[in-house]
Amino acid sequence: MQNTNFEDIKSRFINADLDEKIEIYTTTSGLTVDQFKELLKHFPLQHLDKLEKAMA
Repeated sequence: MQNTNFEDIKSRFINADLDEKIEIYTTTSGLTVDQFKELLKHFPLQHLDKLEKAMA
């Protein structure tokens, strides 16, 4: 069940705009480190500073 939920989250993340990606990344709880890393693979690296600020 957890994995299916993650696939839904990942799908939403991939299709989201930058602000939505940041919101999903910073508000989703219960993911493993590997799952967060998986989401980061689909995050535009040139905007990592915005993600870091949102997480601060």
